[in-house]
Amino acid sequence: MASKMPPEVQRIVDLTAKHNKWRKKETLNMIASENVTSPIVELVYLSDAMHRYAEGMPFKRYYQGTKYIDELEVYCNELMSKLFGAKYVDCRPTSGTLANATVFHVLGKNGDTSCIVPLPGGGHVSHSEYGIMGALGIKPVPLAFDEEAFNIDVDLSRKIINEVKPKFIVLGASVIIFPHPVKEIKEIAQEVDAPVIFDAAHVLGLIAGKVYPDPFKDGADVVTSSTHKTFPGPQGGVIMTNREDIYKKVKRKVFPVFVSNHHLHRLAATAMTAVEMMYFGEEYARQVVRNAKKLAEELHARGFKVLGEGYGFTETHQVLVDVREQGGGAYSAERLEEANIIVNKNMLPWDTPDMIKNPSGLRIGVQELTRIGMREDEMIQVAQFFEKVLIKKEDPAEVRKEVVEFRKNFQEVHYTFKVDTRELADKLSLGV
Repeated sequence: MASKMPPEVQRIVDLTAKHNKWRKKETLNMIASENVTSPIVELVYLSDAMHRYAEGMPFKRYYQGTKYIDELEVYCNELMSKLFGAKYVDCRPTSGTLANATVFHVLGKNGDTSCIVPLPGGGHVSHSEYGIMGALGIKPVPLAFDEEAFNIDVDLSRKIINEVKPKFIVLGASVIIFPHPVKEIKEIAQEVDAPVIFDAAHVLGLIAGKVYPDPFKDGADVVTSSTHKTFPGPQGGVIMTNREDIYKKVKRKVFPVFVSNHHLHRLAATAMTAVEMMYFGEEYARQVVRNAKKLAEELHARGFKVLGEGYGFTETHQVLVDVREQGGGAYSAERLEEANIIVNKNMLPWDTPDMIKNPSGLRIGVQELTRIGMREDEMIQVAQFFEKVLIKKEDPAEVRKEVVEFRKNFQEVHYTFKVDTRELADKLSLGV
């Protein structure tokens, strides 16, 4: 019989258990930058590799004891290369931001200028003066943005690019409901000899599933990404390119500049997620977009101001809602959380800096609901929950009871391989 646990241990276990039960069993997780990994991915993630170091490149390490980790890293890169059509892949960055940092550092230097998606248009903070771009001393100049179409204004951006002559251009965003015009911007970028980076963090799984345009086919020189949003893997980053000249510089910058040890247990889990996407990605991605469109339509029908109305609302996993009439983004997100619906407040293009604590919008993602088996009919029910909390002003505590009951029907991860987790755990020597 195990000895009694100290109170400190018990508290850690209790808090972890409460979190797991709440987020994995009782809530509707609709944060657009999150997802849930499958049981098989979780099992290979929980490996001895989490204790180990492997600085440097495969088979050229500064430590011994990495022969299987080396093989895993090479195989992970090969799988990602096959999935995304990239000749060169580096999975060592431990986040999408560090993937961006590496490429920015390779393509620019202190005092240089870049062109980016503006923050009010959904651009990621790592692209901005407030993030790694600014920390590297590179000045970001926003491209022109069409608020109604919620996308880059190509014609006006042409003037900016030709005037600024940036060292590189960054597309992709943390708020993205319609595909960015990579092909059109690439044509302009060639006039000033500027490489185009596409930050695919939010849409990587949709690219894998062939429902979002392939940025390489549209001319992107580099694709950076995280590996844990629509691509439902472990948290981490990746850099992909077909340009050998860029890759040679990238691999020398990841280590030792931005990463020492690259969290080796991620490699098998990322590789396994890539295989899942090869087998199930197209079906999964199509359902994600169908669910997002259905949710947007249902919210609109219930009186919400959903962005992109004249353009079909969305072509990704995201739905954007202007909730100023419902009390603002912060108020609305807090009310929904009381009902066990997890979303995030978000600034919209017309918001001013003083609105950062309570911006106009909500950013909603359906990729995790899709992953646990929800389809269009469930989006109708989800929209009804939003309506009850934010428009009808019903007690969130009462709606929470309905949400918990509704969630009971969706407890398994879909679009993955069915495995005997105990048998696999034994094979992996996890002792679970």
